[in-house]
Amino acid sequence: MIKVLLADDHGAIRAGLRLVLSADPQLEVVGEAADGAVAVRQARALRPDVVVMDVRMPGTDGIEATRQIVAAGSAAVLVLTTFDIDEYVFGALRAGAAGFLLKSAEPADLVDAVVRVASGDGVLAPEVTARVLATFVGTPAPGGRTNPRLDDLTDREREVLAALGRGRSNAELAAELVISEATVKTHVSRVLAKLGCSSRMQAAIVARESGLG
Repeated sequence: MIKVLLADDHGAIRAGLRLVLSADPQLEVVGEAADGAVAVRQARALRPDVVVMDVRMPGTDGIEATRQIVAAGSAAVLVLTTFDIDEYVFGALRAGAAGFLLKSAEPADLVDAVVRVASGDGVLAPEVTARVLATFVGTPAPGGRTNPRLDDLTDREREVLAALGRGRSNAELAAELVISEATVKTHVSRVLAKLGCSSRMQAAIVARESGLG
């Protein structure tokens, strides 16, 4: 069972999300939060697998809440918002969100995104994927520096990082590299640890900024 925490300042939206997610037997909604600070506390207390996080909330916003939740290792975060503004997209991904989806997504796509994030995959709304790739393809890291930890990666781990930069899922990575999904997850975990990244989406950004992918 995948445990989910809902964070949105609108009660009606939380109720709708609960209805959609609870209809799937794989998912259990274990809590709700109306602002970012409560979401951080709930994530620490309830230890959900995934937090479905709105961006714009009073007090601590969704991006800062995501940063705190990911830094604490409390849960993976799927940002779900009405807005596809670049500032929010990149802010959420840099904060460590495992995925970014718009509230206009179909219920089946939302369920699929939660399941994928819980399994360690990254998810990016089709509406913003092209902009994200365009921003990071061939874009040098700030100050012209690449991540110095890239040299710590093995050749296989660099292959995995490059594939993450191309947006590959675990299943696609396994097929591309002719290895099992379990082995893919091990490689991804090592890549994240060596690069100091908290999500595969952050690693994908490193790959793009470093000219990989």
